[in-house]
Amino acid sequence: MEVSFETKKIKLQMTKYRANVKAILPGEILPLVTEIYYKFRSLFYTGNRVYCPCCDRQFRKFISFTNLGGNLRENAICPRCSSHERHRLLWLFLKNKTNLFDRNIKLLHFAPEYYFWLKFSTSPNLDYHSADLSSSLASSKMDITNILYEDNCFDAILCNHVLEHIMDDRKAMSELFRVLKPGGWAILQVPLDRQREKTFEDPQIVSPEEREKLFGQYDHVRMYGRDYKDRLEAVGFTVKVDDYVKEIEPDLIKRAGLDRNEDIYFCTKPQLK
Repeated sequence: MEVSFETKKIKLQMTKYRANVKAILPGEILPLVTEIYYKFRSLFYTGNRVYCPCCDRQFRKFISFTNLGGNLRENAICPRCSSHERHRLLWLFLKNKTNLFDRNIKLLHFAPEYYFWLKFSTSPNLDYHSADLSSSLASSKMDITNILYEDNCFDAILCNHVLEHIMDDRKAMSELFRVLKPGGWAILQVPLDRQREKTFEDPQIVSPEEREKLFGQYDHVRMYGRDYKDRLEAVGFTVKVDDYVKEIEPDLIKRAGLDRNEDIYFCTKPQLK
């Protein structure tokens, strides 16, 4: 379904408005307001046809979502925790294929998603550090290209759909690598066009309209291709592109609304020799 430019402008204005409201709300108020809103919203989706593994709840359907590029995704957002398809897959991966919930872990989380922030900040085994330039959920305000932590500091890092916004993404990757402990792991997810061999970027493209057309969203500065793995490896990471979704039962894939084409970029820092 084609979305008019005027509709896109309104959606963009509303997105910016919501972001500004979140940014000015005190950190202790935002979770309370969010919880009340999500609880109220979920009442309209009572049922058991779909299942969200993040909040462990069932609904009659997920909420449809039209992104800023005008692309409609049916059955996308959880009414209770607002997880998207990629978050639900990531949650299952974290539970079933990492040590995040089994060991004492010092975790750095960039641009914290609300539900992940809620779970991680209350997990007794996690020494949890959230970071962002503007989010009220962040415990530290910082630029991902200038991370204000010492070398070899974290056991694990989560950074979900951030690097596509960063002009100098290689500097950001280098900083993430620097603060990760040898033997530690990082999951660094980005929107990616699997049909594209090479990442497309052009710093001369600055208008929101052109960025939306070429990169998929007004505030993205590139469209990653299959060479994303090469970029991560160039700064020192060992990268496994894990097609974990293929290990999940088809019924759960359908009920949880998972993206069958989403790979997990599981990065590790080699042990010191």
